[in-house]
Amino acid sequence: MLTVTLYMREECHLCEQARADLESLQEQVPHRLVEVDIDSDPALQRMYLVEIPVVEVGPYRLKAPFDRQKLLMTLGAASDRRGQLQELGGEAYEARVKRGQQISGADRAISWVARHYLAILNLVMLLYVGLPFLAPALMKTGATAPARVLYTIYSPLCHQFGFRSFFLFGEQAYYPLEEAGLDVIDFETATGITGLSNPNDTSRIEARRYIGDETVGYKVALCERDVAIYAAILFFGLLFSLTGRRFPQLHWSLWILLGLGPIGLDGFSQLFSQFDWPPLAAFLPYRESTPFMRVLTGFLFGFLTAWFAYPNIEETMQETRQFFVKKFAQVKATPVVE
Repeated sequence: MLTVTLYMREECHLCEQARADLESLQEQVPHRLVEVDIDSDPALQRMYLVEIPVVEVGPYRLKAPFDRQKLLMTLGAASDRRGQLQELGGEAYEARVKRGQQISGADRAISWVARHYLAILNLVMLLYVGLPFLAPALMKTGATAPARVLYTIYSPLCHQFGFRSFFLFGEQAYYPLEEAGLDVIDFETATGITGLSNPNDTSRIEARRYIGDETVGYKVALCERDVAIYAAILFFGLLFSLTGRRFPQLHWSLWILLGLGPIGLDGFSQLFSQFDWPPLAAFLPYRESTPFMRVLTGFLFGFLTAWFAYPNIEETMQETRQFFVKKFAQVKATPVVE
């Protein structure tokens, strides 16, 4: 039997007329009617609000306005097509149809993820950027063992250089190298670790392992730039959710220009300027980026990367939600055979 899906909403005169027409065609073209309320999903509402009623049967779709005659022609075409597929596909086709009329555990899991993916991503980002701040808080309260576990967990994910990280509970929020040119206590003065201006010096390993003390404060387990990147992704995710996921996708050229460009320029100019290579030093003098530049370029990269990616993810999840809304409605409308 044909399955006919009617996209509709309550208090819609045209929808009621389409339903009545379909019921009147039952004897001529037997079919199972599945009604999908577009108000059950925001994506369905946006897609069909000005088009309902919409009738889908097989590959055929009718949008309002249409009359009983058009419905009859569409149902007839779909019925002929189904008969041909049954002849050509045989048992394999019937098996596929049967699978499509069953809801598996995987179906329910995928549908759940498609509906809640944004909350999942936001929670992951919140934990990822929040736990590094828990590490210094634990150090401050004397819970050094769990704090060191957090530092260890994040160690493969970030360089954790103390001179490029935030500190909590100390005299300053950050302790950059003297070469950064800021009017604050520099990292070497605060910690006594010297030789850090040379990227090949083993003192940088010590600066990576340095956690802090009562005077200096305790290091956040992610560097300044990484904190900004993941906080910006979380910020966009929350904004995306609060605005009903209506952000249009950011054009790739803007992502490259405004997202990748600043962070690449700041990071690579710093990296290359610190190589001990005289020809390079002639036109690229030694520079150490500042906390402000790390946060600014990291935030731009994180925010614009999320802006570029999340609307794409939403488009995919929207299609998945629509598929399962329709499938669940069809299965619910299928009579149970005792």
